[in-house]
Amino acid sequence: MAQVKTKTVWFCKECGNESPKWMGRCPACGEWNTMVEETVVSGKKNASADVSVPGASRKPLPLSEIDSSVEERISLNNAEVDRILGGGLVEGSLVLIGGEPGIGKSTLSLQIPLHCPHLKTLYVTGEESARQVKLRAARIGGDDAGCLIYSETLMENILSQARSIMPDLMVVDSVQTMFSQNVESSPGSVTQIKETASMLLRFAKDTGIPVILIGHITKEGSIAGPKILEHIVDVVLQFEGDNRGTYRLLRSIKNRFGSTSELAVFEMTGKGLREVSNPSEMLTPMHGEGLSGVAVSAMLDGARPFLIEVQALVSSAAYGTPQRSATGFDVRRLNMLLAVLEKRAGFKLGVKDVFLNMAGGLRVNDPACDLSVICAVLSSNFDFAIPSDVCFAGEVGLSGEVRPVAQTDRRIVEAARLGFKKIYVSSFGSQETVAGIEIVRVSDVTSLCRSLFKGD
Repeated sequence: MAQVKTKTVWFCKECGNESPKWMGRCPACGEWNTMVEETVVSGKKNASADVSVPGASRKPLPLSEIDSSVEERISLNNAEVDRILGGGLVEGSLVLIGGEPGIGKSTLSLQIPLHCPHLKTLYVTGEESARQVKLRAARIGGDDAGCLIYSETLMENILSQARSIMPDLMVVDSVQTMFSQNVESSPGSVTQIKETASMLLRFAKDTGIPVILIGHITKEGSIAGPKILEHIVDVVLQFEGDNRGTYRLLRSIKNRFGSTSELAVFEMTGKGLREVSNPSEMLTPMHGEGLSGVAVSAMLDGARPFLIEVQALVSSAAYGTPQRSATGFDVRRLNMLLAVLEKRAGFKLGVKDVFLNMAGGLRVNDPACDLSVICAVLSSNFDFAIPSDVCFAGEVGLSGEVRPVAQTDRRIVEAARLGFKKIYVSSFGSQETVAGIEIVRVSDVTSLCRSLFKGD
């Protein structure tokens, strides 16, 4: 047997590059302060050395002989999750779900097998005891006939049980708590995450059993561990939203079997995550008529159009230096839009406090919200209420021009479906009409103000 030797090496958390000494900047990916120290054992006999290599009997095939038929999908009885996956789980796929603590990762991963009793599911928990999982399952409700709970962190034991049970689906919560005997380092380290993810990938591809992994995220918002973890898996889904609120967004970051421009919306309730099939209804106005500082934006997140309420408050600066605060919107872009209003349209907002908020606690990046932000700010400044059946979709340039945005027709159709009577868009875009809604085309901020606030 080979002599066991230990040595200390440095790994990059972003790309997994190995270095014999610490460096401030990774030479492979160029990131700063990402090197972490790990102890590596060499000369140790591999526990699986006497096991036949999986897939050794497979032979290379000509591209023309490979079956290109559509992959069969496994429905999870959750319309939002099925849609964001591209129609359901693909056999042998590896899905990674990340998000902040308490946002609903474990709830969703347990809710899936409880709502799919026809699937025999092996739920592996490395963070909780079987009793804790049972208590959460009782709160969520559902049929637990096909759900098997296994509290374990050693990958060799987990894969041994999985091969003997041969479930239809396996859930691992979480990948950062798992470890393998082949690597002499603590769970959650770079080498352990790489090894355990690779073992689960081989298991999924060899058996055809789909595996759902739960992943922690760092304080910067990225999934903890080396970046190679996201390269190994087939699908990366990330939860977004304020965990103190009720609404959650599940966004597709990577999907080898579907589109990455999909978005699923959930509401956190006492019985788990509830699907929100029409997010526009929860983000549009929930108050009476006559309130100033409110405008509705027809935005697009990925391939999904929905309408969101933009709220603004403009008041005289109480402490000399005016404040600029934005929740759910880039404050630098807000400052730019305020500068455009002052320079191009003549509105003196430099001595006033401006506060902006996106309803529902969502984070908005669509430039089509520029028009509604400007209208909400001016509405609050003039104390003029914008009619609740009016919405906006347009990007504002530095010259004050209103620029067209992508898929304007889909935004107009969504607004008409929800009962809006008028929508303001750019005059430089498509000239198509949609039944049931008046389309007002404006070329710049001045013409917008003249049309919307005429008489003021």
